[in-house]
Amino acid sequence: MTRDGGLRLHVRCVLRAPRPVVFRALTEPQELAKWWGPDGFATPSVESDLRPGGGYRIAMQPPEGDLFYLVGEFLEVEPPERLSYTFRWEDPDPEDRETTVTLSLRDIGGNSAALVVAQGDFATERRRALHEEGWTQSLNKLEKLMSSDASA
Repeated sequence: MTRDGGLRLHVRCVLRAPRPVVFRALTEPQELAKWWGPDGFATPSVESDLRPGGGYRIAMQPPEGDLFYLVGEFLEVEPPERLSYTFRWEDPDPEDRETTVTLSLRDIGGNSAALVVAQGDFATERRRALHEEGWTQSLNKLEKLMSSDASA
């Protein structure tokens, strides 16, 4: 995990699947629901209009607590290499602000892809750290999913 300057985050992981398969996992609602969210969270629904200017809404259910929603608009949709969208909570914490997420995929050979997640700018270090933890846990689940699919 490396950090950009300021209140941005930059996460990189290697996934054992070709870029088109990973891109589908990042964008198709029923695939996204399999891995999205920190450990213990469920993703009961994902609505998506995958096109520049289209919107999305992801329902997230913590282990304890009320259902809440993440919403935004797609800025760039370039399968299978790039996806960019705005990211905001429907009922934001006072320390939250809308951020931009950019997901970049690169072939690295051996039927694997490198995924880079960039997000920012955050209002506070505490919120950046919270997102870093969420992305790390989510991507760990995605890595396991891609590894199990590759061995099946």
